[in-house]
Amino acid sequence: MPQRIPAAAGDPQDAIETPALVVDLDAFEANLDAMAAAVAAAGLRLRPHAKSHKCPAIAHAQIARGAVGICCQKTDEALAFVAAGVRDVLLTNEVVDPRKLARLAAGAREARIGLLFDDATAARTASAAAAAAGATLDAYVEIDVGAGRCGVLPQRAGELAAILAALPGLRFAGLHCYHGGAQHLRTPAGREAAIAGARERVLAARREVERAGLEVAIVTGAGTGTWPLELASGVWNELQPGSYAFMDADYGRNEPAERDLRFRHSLFAIASVMSVPAPERAVCDAGLKAFSFDSGLPLVHGREGLNYAKASDEHGVLAVAPGAKPLAPGDRVWLVPGHCDPTVNLYDWIVGVRGGRVECVWPVSARGALG
Repeated sequence: MPQRIPAAAGDPQDAIETPALVVDLDAFEANLDAMAAAVAAAGLRLRPHAKSHKCPAIAHAQIARGAVGICCQKTDEALAFVAAGVRDVLLTNEVVDPRKLARLAAGAREARIGLLFDDATAARTASAAAAAAGATLDAYVEIDVGAGRCGVLPQRAGELAAILAALPGLRFAGLHCYHGGAQHLRTPAGREAAIAGARERVLAARREVERAGLEVAIVTGAGTGTWPLELASGVWNELQPGSYAFMDADYGRNEPAERDLRFRHSLFAIASVMSVPAPERAVCDAGLKAFSFDSGLPLVHGREGLNYAKASDEHGVLAVAPGAKPLAPGDRVWLVPGHCDPTVNLYDWIVGVRGGRVECVWPVSARGALG
């Protein structure tokens, strides 16, 4: 069943029904503004990744600050944003199912939709879908720049780009070059080395495409962990960070470089204390079903001597250190998720708060879009 709306605009934030996903609007807007200003100052394009938030209201806020559009990762996710009025969407994933490609091609009659390819057969299927829909899809060659996931090796880029450029219904748009494995390398030196290697692969791929007689108008990629490096590379001209809007506990573990922007934690799950069975232990109502735990336990925000120690389905156990302020049933804790993207996917609503009051409640319209 759909989740109950946990609050209404104008409510005091202490009236939000828990567990709930909450955004501190001051921190969130500062994050959006900082990224938009940095990318604009460099003369590059910003295309934030919406898989982090799955929320059209947030996408529109990013576009209002100069983003050219958004990225998505799944077909139904992309189409949820198109239905909500987003008019430029890049699906940063391979799509091979003819039914999904048909839906995307139909969506391309309303919005600009881009797809990635590392296989000519999928490209031909997409071409047929676009022709049947009377639409055009942007087509990018995905390059494996070191993550060892999807993408062709640089030496195959020209051959595949030529195929894309020749197929009806497809418009060759450029190269997709994202190094996912570099985003959570903890040291600046580790991230710099990974992106330096990725840069060499991008340059090699671009040379192959140019040898095939095609222009590479867009090189798109980058994430929250590495975007300053792609920005300064002289190679990428479109950046795709997503988690910067929220930040999470795992990104907080990255050691920043000296000149890196410091984004603030703006996304929290708030939970209520249900039980205090011992002075050193309290139990809250946010457990395994309230967070993604793939990147570790959530962090308690703004409370000294309090740690989220373990979870079961509907219980979160909080460890209270000696001398810490004691907890009582009904107290609230603000928790920073370990990994924001899959945590957001667990909620139907994001509650925006400012100055102790609820300012807005946004639907997470693309949550659960696995197809």
